[in-house]
Amino acid sequence: MTVLTQLRSLDATTLARSRRPRRISVLGATGSIGESTLDLIGRNPSAYQVVALTGGRNVARLAGLAVKHRAELAVIADMAGYAELCSALAGTGIEVGAGRDALVEAASRPADWVMAAIVGAAGLEPTLAAVRQGTTTALANKECLVSAGAIFMAEVGRHKTMLLPVDSEHSAALQAMAGAQAEAIETVCLTASGGPFRSWSLAEMANVRPEQALKHPNWSMGPKVTLDSATLMNKGLELIEAHHLFSLGPDQLDVLIHPQSIVHCLVSYRDGSVLAQLSCPDMRTPIAYSLAWPERMHAPTERLDLAKLGALSFAAPDEARFPALRIAKAALAAGGCATTVLNAANEVAVEAFFAGRIGFLGIANLVEATLEAAITLSAATPTSVEEVLAVDAEARTRAAAQLGRFAIA
Repeated sequence: MTVLTQLRSLDATTLARSRRPRRISVLGATGSIGESTLDLIGRNPSAYQVVALTGGRNVARLAGLAVKHRAELAVIADMAGYAELCSALAGTGIEVGAGRDALVEAASRPADWVMAAIVGAAGLEPTLAAVRQGTTTALANKECLVSAGAIFMAEVGRHKTMLLPVDSEHSAALQAMAGAQAEAIETVCLTASGGPFRSWSLAEMANVRPEQALKHPNWSMGPKVTLDSATLMNKGLELIEAHHLFSLGPDQLDVLIHPQSIVHCLVSYRDGSVLAQLSCPDMRTPIAYSLAWPERMHAPTERLDLAKLGALSFAAPDEARFPALRIAKAALAAGGCATTVLNAANEVAVEAFFAGRIGFLGIANLVEATLEAAITLSAATPTSVEEVLAVDAEARTRAAAQLGRFAIA
């Protein structure tokens, strides 16, 4: 099942359910996506009942959000934060949990809509728990599909879950393809701003500092996604995500550099038509689309003024200066566990860059070296989440072993 198949199966029961107060949970409530989601919910609190909120390490922020939105349950991923969270929420009546099992339990709490926004492979198990409710899951964790796409989508189909992508590009694709037959679609092109180093030479990028990489020209996002956008790895991961979401072959997927971040996706049809979705770069737009679906809600975002913009520009990506995109495409074409290894190695590389252990150009180099060192591991086709997690763990070990090759002198 793909998300397009789900749209065609919309029935009266789903429409009726969308019009009553909805029980919602936000996994990753303290991140940028979670904060934007709760901003929308807080503007119309009578329409929503907050079930569970989870966070990574920011106990104070999670506790504040739980109280503000009257959550039933608050879970911190870091076990070390449990006592602090208990103290912060003492007397509120809000349940408290910590650690991996508690995250899964929070995701399993009955809800009408779950925002899955835990960053990285750590979000796989909680997001699958949400999917297994058979309810609506708003997917902002692309790593679930990159690491375990076939298994994840099989679970979506098995539990008849309504999966709504929240990445701006995939939300745009969904809107541009709504009602279309799969055979009518020729290509889906995702756009990328090009990041802060779009016009930099390789020599200039060799000296990039973390604080420079975190200055995205258009979007306000978390550090991991922002850095992935700067290397263009984020766009490679999004191609893999689109492959699984929409059942598209690698030859049906493309990328364009679009510095203004106004056009988020272009869908080309066999009759020569191209449909695009446009909006100002604000994640509250795709979040609002998934939160109100199958209807539309007001979002307090800047309205698009094309006359003021004057012009929109597009260019092909330069895979020589930004090899992460090429590496991700190759992993998708290779199949097996290659994309699982890709994702794990990238997470290790991102962490190493922020820690000052490798340079900016070393990120893609480390990922490619890990894939080369794990060819046998990549060739296997996983049949369970446990196998995916085992491959992920082994890939991280192999990536760590390669770090010395790209260490900053």
